Amino acid sequence: DFATPRAILTGHDYEITCAAICAELGLVISGSKEGPCLIHSMNGDLLRTLEGPETFAGPENCLRPKLIQASREGHCVIYYENGLFCVFSVNGRLQATMETDDKIK
Repeated sequence: DFATPRAILTGHDYEITCAAICAELGLVISGSKEGPCLIHSMNGDLLRTLEGPETFAGPENCLRPKLIQASREGHCVIYYENGLFCVFSVNGRLQATMETDDKIK
């Protein structure tokens, strides 16, 4: 038997740095090196783009996601390289932000 992909997810222009799967909601959330995080369905359909707060972004301070975690209640927590945490709803709405100087792994 040969394994075949269930879906091919498209939309990122750069390499994927983090991803999370929420099987309960049928979602795949991924972040790329130089771009936004994307929400796909398990079938591969691009549903939403998660943009970080504009006050932190800019050409010299691009938000680079390092860690993503999704909950079955529909919340997505993203930790960015610059110490910024963002919580989004699965609808793509930014719920909260927090900055930290600690190293998160």
